[in-house]
Amino acid sequence: MSAVLQPASVEELAAAVRSAPRVIATGAGSKPRLSMVCADAVRVSTSRLSGITEYEPSEFTFTALAGTPVREIRAALGERGQYLPFDPVLADAGSTLAGAVAAGINGPGRWRYGGLRDFILWVRLVDGEGRLLRFGGKVVKNAAGFDVPKLLVGSAGRLGVIAEMTFKVFPRPLAWRSLRLPAVDEIAKGRLLAELGRGRWELDAVESVVGDPVVFVRLGAPEAAIDALAKEIMDRFGGEILGEKEAAAWWFDAAEFRWTHPAGAWAKFPLTPSDGPAFATWVATHPGARARIGAAGNVGYVSWPVMEAAAECPWRGVLLRGNGPLWPGPRRLTAVAAAVKAALDPVGRFPGLED
Repeated sequence: MSAVLQPASVEELAAAVRSAPRVIATGAGSKPRLSMVCADAVRVSTSRLSGITEYEPSEFTFTALAGTPVREIRAALGERGQYLPFDPVLADAGSTLAGAVAAGINGPGRWRYGGLRDFILWVRLVDGEGRLLRFGGKVVKNAAGFDVPKLLVGSAGRLGVIAEMTFKVFPRPLAWRSLRLPAVDEIAKGRLLAELGRGRWELDAVESVVGDPVVFVRLGAPEAAIDALAKEIMDRFGGEILGEKEAAAWWFDAAEFRWTHPAGAWAKFPLTPSDGPAFATWVATHPGARARIGAAGNVGYVSWPVMEAAAECPWRGVLLRGNGPLWPGPRRLTAVAAAVKAALDPVGRFPGLED
């Protein structure tokens, strides 16, 4: 990379984008593959664009600048008994709000209420011509037109540089319980994940470790109901309740991806619950690979012990750390994606969708 620009205002951010023919936005670097692009691209860091600019607890919304650390947002919301239910990942590692949007990764809690794209309402964006644009609305009832904020989720900075965002939030559950349920093999685990996913318990999170004969379940509910729900699930499937410290450590490890190889590659793959056994078999062909399945079987994560990611993947994913294609696996670039890219970046200032 030839340079790093650190604008201190939204106006400076727009000027920084206009200052170079090729640019790429960067945040805290917790998902480094997203910004590994051509050597002549100027890096535009959002690290100095930080802070919550509006917070209306009674409206359950907040607005923050792109470089605001997720952990600061989590702390501010927690003081008012509120939270982002999709569990923004890598908060302890310094992940920023715009970085979370660009990567499109959710934590374990996305299962019950939806993912990041279901909570983003409004965005200020610098497009490929250096224009500062606004999309969406700061309250749900005011949102109209094309839902561009959702298009930015998982766009990896290929459509523009995010300057500021508004999210809706939820009240935090009054009580939590975590369960460990048995599953003798990956086929049984797939059946269990599917049954839990379509059950009546409104589970907060459902996760598993590939190769381990258990499924982890998290419940969030009023204190008066949570023990009855936990008992009903264990009466049906067996298992045990985790202690508070053990549960907190396990979900922290999941949201922070502490289980990945720190010096290795790491990728995300969309799945369906029926893909679980095949996904586990594929992971087993890579010595030393670690993997987890989340969202009741709807997403898989793989970490390799080396920086070289698998050259061939049965599923189309996104590489978050390591060397290899940004989008491993089969992919068909749609006309809609190309049209959006052309509209927001007509001069090709940002990396291409496949870069």
